[in-house]
Amino acid sequence: MNTKRPFPDTYLLQFLTIALMGTISAVLMFINVPLPFLPPYLRLDISDLPALIAGIMFNPFAGVAVLVIKNLLHLLLTAIYDPIGAAANLLAGLLLVFPVSFLFYKYKSKKSVLIGVILGTVLMTTGMSVLNYYVILPAYSMFMGWEEMTDSVKQSTVLAGIMPFNLIKGIFAGTIFYLIFLRLRKWIEKKRTI
Repeated sequence: MNTKRPFPDTYLLQFLTIALMGTISAVLMFINVPLPFLPPYLRLDISDLPALIAGIMFNPFAGVAVLVIKNLLHLLLTAIYDPIGAAANLLAGLLLVFPVSFLFYKYKSKKSVLIGVILGTVLMTTGMSVLNYYVILPAYSMFMGWEEMTDSVKQSTVLAGIMPFNLIKGIFAGTIFYLIFLRLRKWIEKKRTI
């Protein structure tokens, strides 16, 4: 009777890979730069790249898991000073990562990744604009004890800050990811079969 288990255990390997990518993602959040023409609290980083890679290596939910780990670790490392920012980062990441990984998971082509990056960028830009206007900015006002923002202040914040920032972030992260994907496509597809 053969009781030998295959090594490495595929589920354990996937779990460890997702955990590692989530940790790398959390570290990458600390490497960020402000954009000179946008408010200083909007800082550009590449922390969604590991989630995008995990999403196409395994499945869309692996990408989501990396995003959750990233934001939980970031909250713990920053002494939970900004839970609304972490929630906003998670939502933005979901809007970018899920379309890319879902389309690749379904169609497994370079074209599906490119369409996913474009769709994810559009969804993140429009979705975060709407969410900021109706949910995130009012939540920040309550959390920080500020006066409630007027509609005109919310509108100008979204149009002059949130919308262009998410568009730039999507284009920046999406372009870097697509170039990485082209270089690592064969390796990634091989890992998906593990």
